[in-house]
Amino acid sequence: MILVEHPLVRVHVTVIRNRETPPDLFRYHLTALARLMAYPVLQDLATEPLAVVTPMATTVGERLKREPVLVPVLRAGLGLVEGFRDVIPGAVVSHLGMYRDHQTLQPVRYYSNFPVERQHHPFILLDPMLATGGSAVDALDFLKSEGAVDIRLVSIIAAPEGVERVESRHPDVTIFTAALDERLDDNGYIIPGLGDAGDRQFGTY
Repeated sequence: MILVEHPLVRVHVTVIRNRETPPDLFRYHLTALARLMAYPVLQDLATEPLAVVTPMATTVGERLKREPVLVPVLRAGLGLVEGFRDVIPGAVVSHLGMYRDHQTLQPVRYYSNFPVERQHHPFILLDPMLATGGSAVDALDFLKSEGAVDIRLVSIIAAPEGVERVESRHPDVTIFTAALDERLDDNGYIIPGLGDAGDRQFGTY
């Protein structure tokens, strides 16, 4: 697990934790966090030479070999998409619909549109809350079953239980998070956390 340390990251996390933060500001700060997170998450992307003509001369720059595929877990993961696309405008977005059964705490998958022709591209799994790790493990199982091999998991707030579960099941996947919290409560919510990230950003709480 990589904890992204930056003063601005800590400031934005503080704002979205505050229960008085309204949905529009929650989304704004979540997008800002995604932009900041994008740089460490994508710092080792492979590039290849690209010749360009400037107003003065010809030079050789770089372009990405394979643009990453963003995989937001619906619906909470949608809040991280625009921040990443601000950094990589050409990124493909492959949605993955999942929800957690509040009785069993198990993930239920109901939608996916995996881009098979891009299975060798880097995949960035976006889910703001890594709680029990059940949804993340199920999502990673699915991506690998479809052929993805280079996968990174991005959360904003993680619980130790979720990190441990993902790392034990998918040790080859690097987890990036902005905050590692104390624990889960009896209902599987992160403490201190920020509540339900989907409800918070779309005003359905």
